[in-house]
Amino acid sequence: MIQPADYLTADEIARLRVKSQWRSVWMIAHAWGVVFAAMAMFALWPNPLTFIAAAMLIGARQLGMAILMHDAAHGALFHNRKLNDTVSNWLLAYPVLIETKSYRSYHLEHHKYVQQPNDPDLGLSAPFPITKASFRRKLLRDITGRTALKQRGAQIRAALGTQEMPLSERVALFRRKMGGMLAANLILLAGLSAVGYWHLYPLLWLLPLLTYYQVITRVRNISEHAVVPDNNDDFRNARTTHANWLARALLAPYFVNYHLEHHLMMFIPCYRLPQARQVFLAHGHGGHMESQPGYRAVLKLATGRM
Repeated sequence: MIQPADYLTADEIARLRVKSQWRSVWMIAHAWGVVFAAMAMFALWPNPLTFIAAAMLIGARQLGMAILMHDAAHGALFHNRKLNDTVSNWLLAYPVLIETKSYRSYHLEHHKYVQQPNDPDLGLSAPFPITKASFRRKLLRDITGRTALKQRGAQIRAALGTQEMPLSERVALFRRKMGGMLAANLILLAGLSAVGYWHLYPLLWLLPLLTYYQVITRVRNISEHAVVPDNNDDFRNARTTHANWLARALLAPYFVNYHLEHHLMMFIPCYRLPQARQVFLAHGHGGHMESQPGYRAVLKLATGRM
């Protein structure tokens, strides 16, 4: 694993590590603000175009919530660990059916063994490149909800425990694993119902979560580690992908496209990643850092098998 001190000065590292708690508050508020604004757009002008636009915007912010939860898993949202994890769970993770502590344990293993046999995420990148036909089949499963239903089914089965367990233990296990997720979603449903728009919960929360969110999560996973040049080189076993304003709105929110810089300095907040890239470039590492000009270029690499 790379040691930033081998490449950057102590002052540069210290500046990049600075957390702005107000910036964290703003990003969380922004994510929910876009969600509710998109719902309001469809409620005011209900038609197929506003529905599709709202679903895509909301799905992208759902991914954004997962990304901010990922920052919290690295302790990068708030200085206080309890505040960091509590806010992360209730405002970011639980609504999109994940949990910060369990994700942290899993994810730090990925950083420790990135692109190595012990990397728990290796299965997300190892199969590539694949054929275009195979990729289209994967996207079809994503956009029709089959991928999400398979994942949620496995999640529920794990939370229910085994038949051999006493009922009280199974209930306690389910409550521990999924109680917060159910509560957060019930709160969201209750809030929408209170203002007379309960139907927006299945239409513009659950549906994007089961469909568009899955599509862009797959694209994100591919862009980060699939078909990288060298699994053993810290500058080339993860990738940064250029994202224009449209990609940031619909595919790559909250600086998630700066994935190489995140692996080089996993302890810095996501909003410092563009600055981190500039610092590494200033030190002359640009020619060695894996990057691509856009997501289309990455997908072309990842679907290059005939």
